[in-house]
Amino acid sequence: MAALDYFAWVVLIVLIVTALIGFVVLARLPGQIAHGRNHPQAEAITVAGWLGALMVGVFWPLALIWAFTKSQPEASKP
Repeated sequence: MAALDYFAWVVLIVLIVTALIGFVVLARLPGQIAHGRNHPQAEAITVAGWLGALMVGVFWPLALIWAFTKSQPEASKP
């Protein structure tokens, strides 16, 4: 193998690792935002973010919007 072949393999490996890291960061983003904002449904948002990422973005935007919504205060009980 020539030096250019080794360089091509290194570039390919770096691209694959970068794509995997980007996938994990984006999948965790809604959950991290929800936990940071002390959202009462933060665990559900985390699951929705991971499912959305695994389903190629179907639920991910919804989880991201959900993480930014303010929860309704519970009605005070007499």
